[in-house]
Amino acid sequence: MKRRTCIVMMAVMWSVALFAERKEIHILSANDMHAAIEAFPHLADIADSLRCLYPSLLIFSAGDNRTGEPLNDRYEIPAYPMVALMNQIGFDASALGNHEFDSRQQGLARLLSLSNFRHICANILPDPSLGIHCVPYQVFDAEGLKVGVVGAVQLGERGIPDSHPDNVKGISFLPVKETIQKYSWLRKECDVIILLTHIGYEDDVELSKEVPWVDLIIGGHTHTQLDGGEIHNGILITQNVNRLQKVTHTTLVVENGKVVEKKAENIDVRQWPHKNKVVAEMVRFFSENPAFYRQLTMAEAPFSNYEELGCMMCDAFRAGTGADVAIQNTGGIRYETKEAGPFTVSDVLRLDPFGNDAVELLLTGEELRRLLMACGNSDGYGFPRVSGLRCDVFYDEGDKQHVKNLKLYTPEGKKFNLKKTYKVVTNSYVVTISNSPRKDQGRSLNRQTADLIIGYLSKQPSINYQGVRRTYRLSK
Repeated sequence: MKRRTCIVMMAVMWSVALFAERKEIHILSANDMHAAIEAFPHLADIADSLRCLYPSLLIFSAGDNRTGEPLNDRYEIPAYPMVALMNQIGFDASALGNHEFDSRQQGLARLLSLSNFRHICANILPDPSLGIHCVPYQVFDAEGLKVGVVGAVQLGERGIPDSHPDNVKGISFLPVKETIQKYSWLRKECDVIILLTHIGYEDDVELSKEVPWVDLIIGGHTHTQLDGGEIHNGILITQNVNRLQKVTHTTLVVENGKVVEKKAENIDVRQWPHKNKVVAEMVRFFSENPAFYRQLTMAEAPFSNYEELGCMMCDAFRAGTGADVAIQNTGGIRYETKEAGPFTVSDVLRLDPFGNDAVELLLTGEELRRLLMACGNSDGYGFPRVSGLRCDVFYDEGDKQHVKNLKLYTPEGKKFNLKKTYKVVTNSYVVTISNSPRKDQGRSLNRQTADLIIGYLSKQPSINYQGVRRTYRLSK
């Protein structure tokens, strides 16, 4: 009888021991918040609610925390409101997104020093003199488990993140896949491995084929809305659209040092019923700048696409400089639609938030044609928008994104004189990325393009760009 009792007791103890090894890791993740400070009171309450249930909750951002809201981006210390709000909520770490470099080297270094959380990026090598202190990986403790996190930022065709090249001078970058593989040794040291990436959904999926030692990829950059998460090659991948419309709550179940269950669910931030009062007061403080809400003009009709907004921007460049032609890269048009009604200073600064200088060039028609093609093939967002001419754009049959040929016309549809010299105005980013043959490399007008737009709109009683189109996509 005693022997049977002993056996039963041993079985119970063994079951309890097994059960004790089963633990849950809970993660709240955001990506591409783009300074949506108005959503932070809701986000803070979501974090508070989850922490009540899961005290070891980890909170991560997959980068692009800034750029998109003038109240943040043009603060006395640019982007400090986002850092202060993330500090208050208690973020544990953030990836570096390409827009983290919009403050240039000194600004980025200052923001990192003000952050109570680490920025994790394995494929960045800044010159030590810049003071940009981030780490390639970090190990967190949650529920007595070791959670290893490795970060990475995307690189474009020029081998740098999608930012103005001047913003990353003195910083070297390493290939993403090869660099991340160097940290496979963390698998032996940690119970859970997470990649915190800002490289885009498709690249996350491709990366999942190369890193079987990873449990979870928290991604950003492409603003891809996933239904919770997706399993690719055994790895859970999460990502949401931008501006804190949604965040993800991920649960990882760990048994004996191995992740055995994975689940991710979206939380609608904007529909969350409660706000954190302290964070709401911080947002109110950061929002007290009436200059941003000054009405410039009235939009009689809504803007429906990048073309209409880009044409308006280019008209503003020409009006403010007396140029014959103006160019705006599509990637620099930061929202695609705008409703009819007041057009404010804040609307302009959200549309064109990068602080780019206006640059003047004297180009022949042929040099202009080649610059437009180079910009279309380098920007990554398609052919630029224009004023002072009309463009027929021909794309390569084998690569629908590659501009193969370009025909220019006057606004009236007449043949464009390719031998005549024109005064062209664009932004400093276009000049830098457009590697085309031209004698004149351009000169800064010491005015920001956003200021040209503000000046133009303030002189218009009303505007209507509905249906305006100057670039036409064609194929041979």
